[in-house]
Amino acid sequence: MADSTASAPVKPAKPLFSNVSPAVPSPCISVCRLDEQKVCLGCWRPVEAIREWRSADDHRRRQICAEAEQRRLGLTRT
Repeated sequence: MADSTASAPVKPAKPLFSNVSPAVPSPCISVCRLDEQKVCLGCWRPVEAIREWRSADDHRRRQICAEAEQRRLGLTRT
């Protein structure tokens, strides 16, 4: 007879946002300080892009990363 107290395997919790994807990792490096133009000094994203990140799809995340890289290289301003 099977032990009725044995527990079933635990399923991992679903992520809060279903489009959170490891395909485009966050550029955050945990510096998290904003300059006078509200651009993070660690990842070079403006605060609006940081807020948008969790709900952005992979295509938009790639755009955000490309814009941050251009900003880091001094090619664009916010």
